[in-house]
Amino acid sequence: MNLPEGLLDRFAAGHPYPRAFVTVSGAHLYGFPSEDSDVDLRGVHLLPLEEIVGLRTGDETVTLMWDHEDVEADIVTHDLAKFCTLLLRRNGYVLEQVMSPLVITTSPVHEELKELVPGLLTFNHAYHYLGFARSQWKAFEETNELKPLLYTFRILLTGIHLMRSGEVEADLTRLTGDGPPYLADLIEAKRAAEHGALPGDAPAPSRLQADTAALTARLKEERDRSDLPEHPANFRAVHDLVVRTRLR
Repeated sequence: MNLPEGLLDRFAAGHPYPRAFVTVSGAHLYGFPSEDSDVDLRGVHLLPLEEIVGLRTGDETVTLMWDHEDVEADIVTHDLAKFCTLLLRRNGYVLEQVMSPLVITTSPVHEELKELVPGLLTFNHAYHYLGFARSQWKAFEETNELKPLLYTFRILLTGIHLMRSGEVEADLTRLTGDGPPYLADLIEAKRAAEHGALPGDAPAPSRLQADTAALTARLKEERDRSDLPEHPANFRAVHDLVVRTRLR
């Protein structure tokens, strides 16, 4: 994707640490950006050793936000150890961030993390997607905005695909085959405005509720019959990566 001119320069000037990777998240990753969509960048930074072992420790999380050419830039990076701690939990956010195909900055550390991801997947990740989907459906009911509705479908379909195939796929346009037939039309409608209301020709609320309930049930079924393990197999390998990077 093409980022607004000057955004990365401002990011680099405002960020205090070297980055192991930075990728694009949010609506751009999920396959339904609007012209006014926020630019969501996520990644990992590397604290210098003196800010890890000394009395003054560095920032485990760095957050930068500003309006850039009428678009909100939202950038969050975690220190490698904190990110890997999240990666070893049932956290779908960080899986999607490290595996995002929209790469801004990469490194050998990033490449090694991606290689380790298949051994970090568990059937417990389904609980992340089930909880996230509930919160987004609630947001849709409160606002009647198209964005949280698409988030709900995206989350459930990503979770179903993960349980079934062991692959992290966050792009809704690649998952519509498992969803209701009107998804493509909703995605197209979303491109007009980031916070637009549900289109007048959209399915009735009862149909939307029934379809999300069916996908929720399917995600639970896929979780229960998934071949994924209960716990991440690559815990030691992630630990070793953090230590080697720290001491390098």
